[in-house]
Amino acid sequence: MAWLVLVVSGILETAWAIALDRSAGFSRPAPTAVFAVTLVLSMAGLAYALREIPVGTGYAVWVGIGAVGTAAVGILALGESASLPRLACLFLVVAGVVGLKVFH
Repeated sequence: MAWLVLVVSGILETAWAIALDRSAGFSRPAPTAVFAVTLVLSMAGLAYALREIPVGTGYAVWVGIGAVGTAAVGILALGESASLPRLACLFLVVAGVVGLKVFH
C-alpha cells in the first residue's frame, strides 16, 4: 500500500508543479487553489509512505515521478522540447526510480 500511495503522491507532485506554473505567481485563483490542494495531498501521501519505505528511497522515487511527470506534461501539452538528449535524460531518471524500487 505504501508504494501505491507513493506513486500517487508523485503524480500529485506533477499536478502541483503544473498548477504552480499556471498560477502566474499566485495571481490566478483556480490554479493557485489546485496547487495548494495537490501540494498538501502530495506531501501527506509522501509522509504516509515514509512510514514503511526508507526516506532516501521514498523521497527519490517521489521526486523522480514528479520530475518525469512534469517534464512529460511540458513536452506533450506545453510545447517544450522533446530532443533526443532530453528524452534520454528522462529515461535515465525513470531507470533510477525503477532501480530504487527493485533494489529496495
